[in-house]
Amino acid sequence: MSSSQQEEVSTKDLHQGYVEIWHHGLFHIKSSALLCAVGLGIPSAIYRLGGAATTSDIATETGVHHSKLSYLRRLMRMLRFCGIFTADEPSEGEDETIYRLTPVSQVLVDDQGKVPSTPYDITAVSTFFSLERWFRDAGDKTLFEVAHGVHPWTLTKNDASYNKAVNDSMVMDSSLFMDIMLKEVGGTDIFRGLTSLVDFGGGLGVAAMAIAMAFPHIKCTVLDLEQVISQAPSSDGTVEFIVGDMFEYIPPADAVFLKLIFDCWDDDDSVKILRQCKREIPATDAGGKVIIVNCVLGYGPQDDVYMETQVLFDVYMMRYGGAQREEHEWKRIFSEAGFSDYNITPIFGFQSIIEVFP
Repeated sequence: MSSSQQEEVSTKDLHQGYVEIWHHGLFHIKSSALLCAVGLGIPSAIYRLGGAATTSDIATETGVHHSKLSYLRRLMRMLRFCGIFTADEPSEGEDETIYRLTPVSQVLVDDQGKVPSTPYDITAVSTFFSLERWFRDAGDKTLFEVAHGVHPWTLTKNDASYNKAVNDSMVMDSSLFMDIMLKEVGGTDIFRGLTSLVDFGGGLGVAAMAIAMAFPHIKCTVLDLEQVISQAPSSDGTVEFIVGDMFEYIPPADAVFLKLIFDCWDDDDSVKILRQCKREIPATDAGGKVIIVNCVLGYGPQDDVYMETQVLFDVYMMRYGGAQREEHEWKRIFSEAGFSDYNITPIFGFQSIIEVFP
């Protein structure tokens, strides 16, 4: 290859690199725009308008001031390119694009369910502005502590608005997840034979209530911190709520259910939690098991969106000192905690159900 050809390739690579750097640098705009669309109620507005709407229709339905109409068009154009909406170009004699829902925005419709808001919360987002400082710090503080000067669980205890944001986010995620788990992914098999279950760190009890409704014979208990349980709604006795420290006490039950718990903790603490669970469940032949809902890196569909979501979620959990794990890492933790076997079932995109047996 001649030097001129090398220079030409180098120049093309430089141009491509320049574009990609801007693309990555502007990535946070996508999250902010999506949060804005949800806050304005745009997906729900399109749904109410029959599933198709112009920008003018959307502005009227959502209460966006007419002076912002041109800006709303630009926002919708960007969200279309990001796959949040689809669009029909104006036909002859028309001057407005018609926007429609996609599977992504369908999830955001109020009548259909919601998604977790925590990833878009300013506290979570601003945490990562301190990522470089945290890497250079020789101390043992978590990224969250370096960024905000306080442990995240202390903040939930002392900051009512942040506590509400975390609880609401878990409610949204659990509502959608449990619907999929119980209706489409063999939930009957997972809960077959159980007569009692503890939802460990179960928040406001959405998952436990869904299980109790689907399987009335299972006595469901939620164990969580006082600042969480104090916000729990009345369950008409179908679910019992208990305040407690999961490292010190778990009520005895046939099974312990842990949804999005282990990604908040390092390996040592995860082993402690599992040992605590093992002490309170019966042997495998008596139906005892631990049911974990978490990411298993590499499991599930192998396309770029799923795989990138898994590794992004892994870095996202660095803020607490936690991690997403590959199967061999899960296996090591289970073995160290004294469990004999496990079964992994990919479910709901980048998450999996892991049944762990004593």
